[in-house]
Amino acid sequence: MKFLSKVFATFFGAGYFPVAPGTFASLIAALLYKFFLVQWEWGLYVRLWLVVFFVGLVSSTLFSRELRQKDPGKVVIDEVCGQMIALFLVPSSWLPILLSFFLFRLFDVAKPYPIRKLERLEDGLGIMADDILAGAYAGILVHLYLILK
Repeated sequence: MKFLSKVFATFFGAGYFPVAPGTFASLIAALLYKFFLVQWEWGLYVRLWLVVFFVGLVSSTLFSRELRQKDPGKVVIDEVCGQMIALFLVPSSWLPILLSFFLFRLFDVAKPYPIRKLERLEDGLGIMADDILAGAYAGILVHLYLILK
C-alpha cells in the first residue's frame, strides 16, 4: 500500500521533478487533456475526475503521513485534480487550455480567499481541497472569457 500511495500521490513520479513539481504535474494534466481527454464525453470525464479525487484523497493522506509532512511538495495529485476542474468543458484549442493552466497555477500559488483556509483541513482533504477551489476559480474565469470574447 505504501508503494501505491507514493505512485498515485506523486502522479507516477511527477512529484519528483526537480523544479516546480506541482507546475510540472499541472502541465502533464493539461497536455493529457489537450491530446486525449478533451474528446471524452463530459460524464465520463467527471467520473475520471472523481476517481482522481478519491485516489488522491487516500494516497495523499497515506504518503504525507509516511513523510510526516502536512502537505509535501512531492504530492502533486492535488494539482492534477485541480487542473482537471479548471479544464472541464474547455474547448480543444491552445488558448483556453493555456489560459486554464496559467490561471490555475496563479490561484494555486496566490491562494486568494478562501483557498488558503482549505489547507487547514485534515490530511488529504486539506491537500486536495485548496487545489479543487483554485481549479474552480480558474475554470469559471476561462468560461467567462469564452462567453464574453
